Amino acid sequence: MARMRHWIGLAAVGLFLTGCVPQEKYAALKLDDDRQREQLGQAQAETQQAEAEAALYKNQLAALNNSGTNSTALISNLTTQNGSLQAQLDELNKKYDDAIRMAGSAGGSALPAPLSNELSALAAANPELVDFDAARGIVKFKSDVTFAPGDATVTPRAREVLDRFASILNSSAASGYELLVAGHTDSTPVANPETIRKGNFDNWFLSAHRAIAVGKELIANGVSGRRLGVVGYADQRPIASNASESGKAQNRRVEVLILPSSVRSGSNFAAASNAEPAPVRRTRPAAPPSLNKDSASLEMNK
Repeated sequence: MARMRHWIGLAAVGLFLTGCVPQEKYAALKLDDDRQREQLGQAQAETQQAEAEAALYKNQLAALNNSGTNSTALISNLTTQNGSLQAQLDELNKKYDDAIRMAGSAGGSALPAPLSNELSALAAANPELVDFDAARGIVKFKSDVTFAPGDATVTPRAREVLDRFASILNSSAASGYELLVAGHTDSTPVANPETIRKGNFDNWFLSAHRAIAVGKELIANGVSGRRLGVVGYADQRPIASNASESGKAQNRRVEVLILPSSVRSGSNFAAASNAEPAPVRRTRPAAPPSLNKDSASLEMNK
């Protein structure tokens, strides 16, 4: 009996051992298969990521190329616009220089006698505010009265005179002439922080703002914007020495040049204005912000 039990035990152990070998091989094969599947999945994920990155780089490259094309077009457009603006500025400067040089070229007056007489009467009635240079056809508005110190808002008194001036400009004697509004300052630099904060960084800005303000007043009083050109010269074209206060006061001015050339269709003046061709009475535009320059107590740079 004991011997039988021994043989039965050996048989059981044999069966157990012979059954374990295939199971171990299966487990090893499965582990290897799982490892390969994992590696394949990882490779596929890496491939998809690489494809996505390649597509992204391709899109970015296309965007850069397109941006380069757009930038080139933008630069070309800006260059063209700059050239056009420079041509307009050159024309304004030429008209200004021609008007300054023409003193006495028309027998002592640059304008027809009826028009010159009306402008002389305007200046005579408002000597504190207006000068009229008959030899050049230039009406000069004194900045110290036309504006508050360092300001680009036209004063009520100056508006009254500009209203009368606009009526003369719209008369049959003057309605065909072009007009150039030129702003000038003295040589004292802008120093008031409030002035700078409001965008009036230097005398160029102040002279331009004042010229624009006078131009808008004329338009508000019925003068066609098609006739107007506006330019600021800062302190670059003085008519007196800036070494004295009286000289500085003369240099602070806004000139309106009544040009001997008649208004032309398609004039560069018209290109710079959105006004209707015909003089139409309009609602007065809102006043620009105060552009104070330096101390009002000194009143050196009005």
